[in-house]
Amino acid sequence: MSNSVKFMSLSSGSCGNCYFISLEKDGVHSAGIMIDAGVSPRHMKKELAAKGYGMDDIDAVLVTHTHMDHVKGLGSLCKHYSIPVFTSDRIHAELASYYLTRDWVPACKRVLEKDLWNQIVPGRVQARHFQVPHDARPETVGYGLIIGSHKFVIMTDIGHMTEEALAFASYADTVVIESNYDKEMLLKGPYPYDLKARVCGGHGHLSNKECAEAISRFWHIGLRDIFLCHRSDNNNTRQLAYDSSRQGLESIGFTASEPGSAVFTKTDGEGKEHIVKLHVLPRRETSTLFLL
Repeated sequence: MSNSVKFMSLSSGSCGNCYFISLEKDGVHSAGIMIDAGVSPRHMKKELAAKGYGMDDIDAVLVTHTHMDHVKGLGSLCKHYSIPVFTSDRIHAELASYYLTRDWVPACKRVLEKDLWNQIVPGRVQARHFQVPHDARPETVGYGLIIGSHKFVIMTDIGHMTEEALAFASYADTVVIESNYDKEMLLKGPYPYDLKARVCGGHGHLSNKECAEAISRFWHIGLRDIFLCHRSDNNNTRQLAYDSSRQGLESIGFTASEPGSAVFTKTDGEGKEHIVKLHVLPRRETSTLFLL
C-alpha cells in the first residue's frame, strides 16, 4: 500500500491563515487536517473543491493561537460542520470565552496532551504541540505531525526561534516556517513605533534573516520541503523572503538549480547529492497543491 501526503495554503498572513494537509492511500484520500481557520468556511469549501476535496474530507482542525487572523472562521466551521478542534487546554479555555468562537467551538473541543504524541485521526495522523514565543493569550503553539510516515512541522507567528522549535524541525520531512518581515522595510515603513517594536520585539514575528538562520541550523538529511509562511504585506516581498532563505541555504553549501528556482542541491564529502525545495507561500491566494 502506497501513501502520499499533499499540502496547500488557503491563505497565509495577517489577512488570514489556513492550511490543509491530505493523506492519501493508494491514490484515495484517507485523512485531512486543517491548521487554523482564519478564512470563512465558504472560502474553504470553494478552494478545497477546486483541488478535488470536500468539507467532509477535514477530519480535524488544529489551532495555533487565538488571534483573529487564525480563528475568524472557526466558530462558523464548528457550527456548520462539527469538526473536532484540537489544541492545548489553555488555548481551548480562551476559545471558550472569545466572542468569535465561544458559542460553537466548545462542543468540538479536543484537548492535546502536552509532551505526548496524540492520535487525532486514529492510526493515520498524530500531533504534538510545542510552545512558541508570540503575544497571543494565553499561549501560541507550533505543531509536529506524523501523517502516515511523513513528518511535518509548522511554526507560524513565532517571535524568535527556540531550541525546542529547532529540535522539532530537525526531524521533519517538511517544515512550514514564518518569514514575516524584512527589518529594513519595517523600520523605514509606515507603522507607528509601538507596532514596529511589537513586530520585532521577540514576541511578535520572525524576520527573514531569523528565518534564514533557523533554516541553516535545522537542515538535515531527509528534509525535503521548506515553506515560508505569514509574509507581511507592508514589510516584505516574496523576493526578499526567498533571497534571505536562499542565502541561509547557501551558507550550508546549497545552490539553486537555476536563478529563482525552488530546487536547491548540494553534494556532500562522499559525493552524495542532497535536494531541498524552498517555497514562498502566497498571502491571499490559494497555493498549488504540493505533493510532499
